[in-house]
Amino acid sequence: MNSVCAVHKGQETVNSTPRELTQEVIRRKEGQIVEGGAISVRTGLRTGRSPHDKFIVDAPGAEGVAWGETNQRISESHFDFLLGSVGAYLQERNVYVQDCYAGADTEHRISLRVITELAWHSLFAQNMFIPRSDRPVAEFTVVAVPGFQANPCVHGTNSEAFIVIHFGKKLALIGGTHYAGEIKKTVFTFLNYVLPPRGVLPMHCSANIDSTGKTAIFFGLSGTGKTTLSADQSCKLIGDDEHGWSSSGIFNFEGGCYAKVIRLSATAEPEIYAATKRDGTVLENVVLGPSGDVDFDDDSITENTRAAYPIKYIPNAEATGRGSHPTHIFMLTADAFGVLPPISRLRPEQAMYHFLSGYTAKIAGTEAGLGKEPQATFSTCFGAPFMPRHPAVYGQLLRTMMKKFNVECWLVNTGWTGGPFGIGKRITIAHTRAMINAARSGALSRAPMRLHPVFNMYVPVSCPSVPADLLDARATWKDLNAYDAKAKELAAQFKANFEEYASHTEPSVVESGPR
Repeated sequence: MNSVCAVHKGQETVNSTPRELTQEVIRRKEGQIVEGGAISVRTGLRTGRSPHDKFIVDAPGAEGVAWGETNQRISESHFDFLLGSVGAYLQERNVYVQDCYAGADTEHRISLRVITELAWHSLFAQNMFIPRSDRPVAEFTVVAVPGFQANPCVHGTNSEAFIVIHFGKKLALIGGTHYAGEIKKTVFTFLNYVLPPRGVLPMHCSANIDSTGKTAIFFGLSGTGKTTLSADQSCKLIGDDEHGWSSSGIFNFEGGCYAKVIRLSATAEPEIYAATKRDGTVLENVVLGPSGDVDFDDDSITENTRAAYPIKYIPNAEATGRGSHPTHIFMLTADAFGVLPPISRLRPEQAMYHFLSGYTAKIAGTEAGLGKEPQATFSTCFGAPFMPRHPAVYGQLLRTMMKKFNVECWLVNTGWTGGPFGIGKRITIAHTRAMINAARSGALSRAPMRLHPVFNMYVPVSCPSVPADLLDARATWKDLNAYDAKAKELAAQFKANFEEYASHTEPSVVESGPR
């Protein structure tokens, strides 16, 4: 149990099958079975991540951590006391254990042990990570005890919830929250710390392989379309959220998908929709009708409804979890202001600029404390909450890889057009897919381009299967003066945000941003 409790008196259920865990979920009344065999669970008060409750232990082994508001310190003495409290809490409780891997590349994968208080959390871990039959000593252990609540006065936390990572002890403690995404993102944070010194770029992105064998990666925060756009019937899916880029190519960190399913459409997203009807899939916070059927359009619990399922449930998934070096990078942003073009070509220095900027809108419900309105945000590397090292570490790795393998980069707005959120409308998945396919085929590179006067990016004037007026973001607005004002407002936010990175980048990168 990795010192969590020296003498555990409860039952330890190790590496149970999905069917066995589903039976445990029902027996313990943790959730209920719905149409197709999936299980539906609720996460209570916290329906998204709790970033203000995440800490890294300031102790040997944490060298290179960029301390600050995102990477909050907690003392080793507080960690040790919390560890003892969690161990005491678990003494006579049953726990579920999953042994698995993170990383499809055998050279760079790490062995995991996930210890959970809830059966459905164990099923979640089995779905999300790569199963392993051997049982070497775990290189990283995660302990999730949602029933235990911290006391900030004695444990040094900010609330009853906590996500605390000790890099030196290779151990993480999670409690006070039932939201399973904390388990997944804790493992991602660990990989983001240990892989860069090995020359591997960890990325918050999805990835797939087209019919010609070419790989593309899709950067983006929650709600920008990583999962949807990578689950394309014409492509093989490598993974939907977290990957590494090594000297051998792209590899998935995970063995499953954690898809947002609010307003899920069987027509627009058939692969994901079908996966929600399978045995072992975990549905978080979806609303059920009187007959037990799932209403994916109902956001009365949260906008952040989720489905966790093995990647093998996607018919065209790449079984190896690996791909060649990418030929295209797509940086996805859900622009709530509705002023960014739906697709723009980025020069290499602009790719660095937008990678370090990581602009999007936080969609309501993806984090605790967000209201109904989206909030503009800049999350460096499209994953700041999970990046323990300085952003320049990841930025330089990306730049090196892009230059070495001659990768083409595009900024894709999957957000609003014709006005801001509440006035304009969301760009359709069909149009976004058409633009991405045109970029991958080379059609967009050959199309005439115009320079956007504010955002300083080249925008294609035509694209197969896409209305020409959609490509011109300004032309979709009824009030052109309002567009100009909003575009300049967003450009100013870009410039203000990038000031902290200016001293770490070349002048050509700084000058490639909005004007």
